[in-house]
Amino acid sequence: MTLTRLYRNGKRDDTPFPLEDISELIKEESITVWADFVDPSAKDLELIEDELGLHELAIEDALTGHQRPKLDRYDTHLFIVAYAVIIDPNTGAMKTAEVRAFVTPHALITVHGPEFDIEKVVRRWDENSDLTSVGIGFLVWGLLDVIVDGHFDAVQQLDISIENLEDALFDEKPKDREVQKRSFEVRKTLVLFRRTVLPMREVVNSILRRESFTFDAAMNPYFQDVYDHVLRVSEWTDSLRDLVATIMETNLSIQGNRANLIMKKVTSWAAIIAVPTAITGFYGQNLPYPGEGQPWGFWLSSALILAGSFALYFAFKKRDWL
Repeated sequence: MTLTRLYRNGKRDDTPFPLEDISELIKEESITVWADFVDPSAKDLELIEDELGLHELAIEDALTGHQRPKLDRYDTHLFIVAYAVIIDPNTGAMKTAEVRAFVTPHALITVHGPEFDIEKVVRRWDENSDLTSVGIGFLVWGLLDVIVDGHFDAVQQLDISIENLEDALFDEKPKDREVQKRSFEVRKTLVLFRRTVLPMREVVNSILRRESFTFDAAMNPYFQDVYDHVLRVSEWTDSLRDLVATIMETNLSIQGNRANLIMKKVTSWAAIIAVPTAITGFYGQNLPYPGEGQPWGFWLSSALILAGSFALYFAFKKRDWL
């Protein structure tokens, strides 16, 4: 499936055109072209390669996929790789959609799988139609802005997941196993998310530095805004990694404190139980002792047991061991 769009003199032109005419259309300075491919074949990209004079290495990367986020510069065009991200709110699992884009001074070619919603990009362009006059920079900005906004939504979802973990730490009914499992899951997601987000700083920064062909200066504030969002997501991701590590350490500390509390209680009750054991053991000796064979001997031993047990109980209670 291939979508196309043409802008002429800063206005959208809905006149359909075949891909074979792209090379002729972009000879006009007033024309900007966009073509979108979903899981294209090698033959599809060969046509675009011939029409726009794209580098064979960029075509190979577009067909192979699984590239790291990057921006490659060639003599006549840029090749951009970025990933859209979606976080499952129930499981915290992360799904990615790879997007590859060829950028020439008058054409944008996007390549992706069916998991990427290109309609969001189209809507972003339509919502900002007043910028179409700036040319190709507008189309590239719309694509990157949608992807980075998705990163922002994803890191917010991760932040909410971590807040839920913090609440579970001090729940009245301990959920140690669940907290530990969810902590590892979130940490794994953050590692994968960081690999996706951090390289985007260099991608957008390269566009701002104008190291290749120059986009219209009117788009600089918009690319700067995207770059600020990328930085914020990167910093937020790093802080969440530290927070997850803290949660894991806190969970272990809470488990250790809980074990110490249980040991204090067990030790306290063992000491209390030792009192009647010691007294009855003393009176069980096969030797003469005070009160032997007398009723008051029984009452004396019972009184000693009760007095000793209560004395230890109140002593431990005062020290908050029981």
